[in-house]
Amino acid sequence: MQSTMQDFPLTVGMIFRHGRTVHNASEVVTFEGEKSRRATFAEVGDRAERLAAALRRLKVDVGDRVGTLAWNTQEHLEAYFAIPGIGAVLHTLNLRLFPEQLAYIINHAEDRVIILDDTLVPILAPLAPQLSTVEHYIVIGDGDASALEGGTASVHRYGELLAAEQPGYQWPEIDERAAAAMCYTSGTTGNPKGVVYSHRSTFLHSMGVGEGSAARYTDRDRMLPVVPMFHANAWGAPYAAWMAGADLLLPGRYLQCEPLSVFIETERPTCASAVPTIWTDLLHYTEQHPVDLSSLRMVVCGGSAVPRALIEAYEERFGIRMVQAWGMTETSPLAAVAWPPKDVALGTTEEMDFRSMTGRVMPGVELRIVGDDGAVLPWDGVAVGEIEVRGPWITASYYRDRTPEKFHDGWLRTGDIASVTPGGYLRITDRTKDVIKSGGEWISSVELEGHLMAHPDVAEAAVIAVPDARWDERPLACVVLRPDTEVGAEQLREFLRDRVTKWQLPERWTFIDQVPKTSVGKFDKKVLRARHADGALVVEEIG
Repeated sequence: MQSTMQDFPLTVGMIFRHGRTVHNASEVVTFEGEKSRRATFAEVGDRAERLAAALRRLKVDVGDRVGTLAWNTQEHLEAYFAIPGIGAVLHTLNLRLFPEQLAYIINHAEDRVIILDDTLVPILAPLAPQLSTVEHYIVIGDGDASALEGGTASVHRYGELLAAEQPGYQWPEIDERAAAAMCYTSGTTGNPKGVVYSHRSTFLHSMGVGEGSAARYTDRDRMLPVVPMFHANAWGAPYAAWMAGADLLLPGRYLQCEPLSVFIETERPTCASAVPTIWTDLLHYTEQHPVDLSSLRMVVCGGSAVPRALIEAYEERFGIRMVQAWGMTETSPLAAVAWPPKDVALGTTEEMDFRSMTGRVMPGVELRIVGDDGAVLPWDGVAVGEIEVRGPWITASYYRDRTPEKFHDGWLRTGDIASVTPGGYLRITDRTKDVIKSGGEWISSVELEGHLMAHPDVAEAAVIAVPDARWDERPLACVVLRPDTEVGAEQLREFLRDRVTKWQLPERWTFIDQVPKTSVGKFDKKVLRARHADGALVVEEIG
């Protein structure tokens, strides 16, 4: 027996039409440092329509890749709708990648057009001679773009292209399983790998992000995505907020604490999303400067493990609920969010225990943990194995990159090691490549880092495995101290004594100016491992 339901395609265009009409008065605000410019959803929709027409005039066709090298701005949002809306593929370019990696992904994806901010011309211009498939550059803003001229690709101004078009572009019908967007992993080992999102996966992920077990957006919200739109579609926030009618507050390139706090005070967001380093820096900034964060009801934090001390600090000082989320480029990216269960009282230690976990698996995502022998392990909160996931917004392969070892019987192998409670709450203890294997037992670098960063004098801490003649590997704690503090290794080891078992206490310590970060703000432990191997770290041994 078949259903009587219409076979209606789930596309980015459907998201676009809904926000443009039902929530036409909601607004998009772009911060420009000293002031903001704003446009309604209806006005953004009209401009996206003109951009779509302009791209077609440049002969951009179905399946063609269009790169965007841009900050979180209104124009980037317009590209989010225009490019997949004509059947082309939105390829967000991570401006923080190494130049050779950026050139690699542009060539690997075979981008025909790149839309870029004028402030980012200096990043792309030196690479232009290497970009064999690019035919057009579209520059947002009036800044100098002469460095892109003189090559085989044409250079256009975004505003002029839109002004030359008339309203009334006829959007084509799109297959929901066609490619809508693509994003490359950050390439911590080897070349970045491409993940291609379909219209269907994007639509379903957007609904999942906005619903009650995730970000809970409504048209009463003002959403501030600090997480970049050039990485994993800003965790799905632009599409989900547009779908819900939440105002979008876009910070542009002003991500430093001072301008960001001004933007927050002025535009009064109710929710926001960013990696832990952003929230940590902002917290430290508020200790020296008066900042009004009272409009925020909830902030989503993810991208790397969120220290419990950070969650507690925002709750205690500002009454802001920090919600930890987990996912990856391959999962669109949201897959788990750490809302506490209904039977846990608010404001209790037990509630904080749940909020400091990695997250509860979302509807639309199926998850299991697997042991070294490939056996599926129980959800008992004790067994530890690698997380594997599947679902309608989980990738089944990489673009033009055969990596069968990343998949297991139709499940994506995430590389994250975790336990899962009977209620579906994850506690990630490490990455498979970062876990410390000491004397046949595992030590969680993530757990040690979280405890160290709870010390009031510690700004950041990363823990790596280093060789040990007796135990195979032991932890090396790499610590960044807060300004004007002098706490030493002995004191920090004593601080850890009541928090972890004795055999997990690090004997090796090094104090550094900052923890190196990847292009998406995660601790780059491979750099620390290389520095240790080269003898570039001053290591103190105690205990």
